[in-house]
Amino acid sequence: MDIGITRRDFLAGAAAIALASGERGSALSVAELSISAPLAEFDYGAVELTGGPLKQQYDRIHVAYLALDNDRLLQVYRERAGLPAPGEPMGGWYDRDGFVPGHSLGQYISGLARIGRTTGDAACAAKVAALVDGFAATLGPKDQCFAAPNAENVWPCYILDKHLAGLMDAHWLSGIAEARDLVPRVFHGALPYIPERGRDRIGKKDPPYDETYVLPESLFLAYELTQDRAFYDRAMAYLLDRDYFDPLAAGQDVLPGRHAYSHVIALSSAGKARLVLGDEKYLRAMQNAAHLLQSTQQFVTGGWGPNETFIEPHKGQLYASLRTTNDHFETPCGSYAAIKLARYLLCATGDARYGDELERVVFNGILAVKEPDADGDYPYYSTYGAEARKVFYPKKWPCCSGTLVEGVADYVKNIYFRAHNGVVVNLYAPSRVKWTERGTGITLTQETDYPLHGTVALRVTSAAPIEFALRLRVPSWLNAAPQFRVNRKPVPVDLQHGFATVRRRWISGDALTCEFPLQFRTEAIDDLHPEAVALLRGPLVYVEQNPADSEAAHVNPETLRSAPGTPGVFSSSTGNRTRTYAPFYGVRDEAYTMYAQHG
Repeated sequence: MDIGITRRDFLAGAAAIALASGERGSALSVAELSISAPLAEFDYGAVELTGGPLKQQYDRIHVAYLALDNDRLLQVYRERAGLPAPGEPMGGWYDRDGFVPGHSLGQYISGLARIGRTTGDAACAAKVAALVDGFAATLGPKDQCFAAPNAENVWPCYILDKHLAGLMDAHWLSGIAEARDLVPRVFHGALPYIPERGRDRIGKKDPPYDETYVLPESLFLAYELTQDRAFYDRAMAYLLDRDYFDPLAAGQDVLPGRHAYSHVIALSSAGKARLVLGDEKYLRAMQNAAHLLQSTQQFVTGGWGPNETFIEPHKGQLYASLRTTNDHFETPCGSYAAIKLARYLLCATGDARYGDELERVVFNGILAVKEPDADGDYPYYSTYGAEARKVFYPKKWPCCSGTLVEGVADYVKNIYFRAHNGVVVNLYAPSRVKWTERGTGITLTQETDYPLHGTVALRVTSAAPIEFALRLRVPSWLNAAPQFRVNRKPVPVDLQHGFATVRRRWISGDALTCEFPLQFRTEAIDDLHPEAVALLRGPLVYVEQNPADSEAAHVNPETLRSAPGTPGVFSSSTGNRTRTYAPFYGVRDEAYTMYAQHG
């Protein structure tokens, strides 16, 4: 594995920049401000995507989910309630006879509410209101919130979690008053079908399937919204302390053999429990889990869980999975879980290493999935074996149809974070954020062609001159020192917890520019197979397109040359053979190979 420059190494380059600038006095010292204090997320309405691949996918998802037919979405609920049920059956998982009938309605509501709040699209808010109203009409006197008559057999906790999140987002983000009133009704209607105490799920196929331990985050939020103590009590009963959080907090590795996605999304419940209960064991549990995921479980994309199960580390099982399965990462679901965990940890610690992992899974996970069609065909697993292709899941409307819209809607939550006397730039993507600093309104606009190019420009617009700290994540993959300039002049920076900080009195029109050199490197799949490597450039995983053989040959990064007319694509020629390498997110229907052999 090519390790490259460390953030410690970066300090030497930053110090040289400071000396060259002759402005040593403007650097931010550790004594002045520490970013170890918790960060805070911006509201959906504060951040806007303005271009680049994230916005392109965001816009397509916006259009696709807005176009979903309300009658079809509500049909299975109306049919169960004995109401007129116009609209064609959805099919797949969602149908009355499907795997989990009506399972993702709450997620579609949630994703549309988030997109509507971000973009100001009134059509999203109107659709959210119509779906909430249509759902409410099906509850009946017993508040039956499930689409299946035999609700106890179709994952009631799993579905309840999505109902609660959707209704709370409808209330908070779309201003739907009725949605708040439905939260306790839906919960109390679900009580006959959900257990009094939490229980674990071991693997992909081992019962019980229902996942009580994913619910506490939503239950704590519902308690904050309604002050109904029943939510709090059930959240406490469902926290997976003894089997999961306690051993993780003690430094143990309890991941192997567990169902991957559900136990990572459960860490969001640990994050919320820490905030509600003030117990730092939940932070330790999340930190240990994040370390284990990165060091023992994940592929180069940030994905993990072949066949939805955590592997035994140090046994070469990631490598072996390249030949034994096509189901390497439950991508929309897993990306959503990993990104939420990273945000909790960023806010709790102010440590950029969690931003590094967030970047990895955003650009190589959820951004890289196959685009859904208009009739329920959705991506599910990513395949990392040789001569792979991106395909749809065999059945329509799988679980990943819900996390896809939620995860893409959350792109705006991952870019900027509020900090004491300033703002943190965590992801590099064309965008803008608006906030108020000590009474002064500020807009920060980011212009960049990242991740294909490493230049980032941040322009300040403010109602009046104002001093604040602007902090930029210095990616851990850098193997050359970055450069920082304000109004084209080099400036000193202070590096703390992986963030380079410039603190100054900003004037409207000021521009901070940074250069992150993008160079190729390789990363091995696991510790027992250093010969099996993937190719990366900056934050992006590169794959060989249309490989001519099942065992792709190792490419020397020094031989790669930019392909004319195709930004971000590179090629390498040996004799009469030319191999083409493209970012994984840019692959559509072509065959690809991610891991090559060498040595």
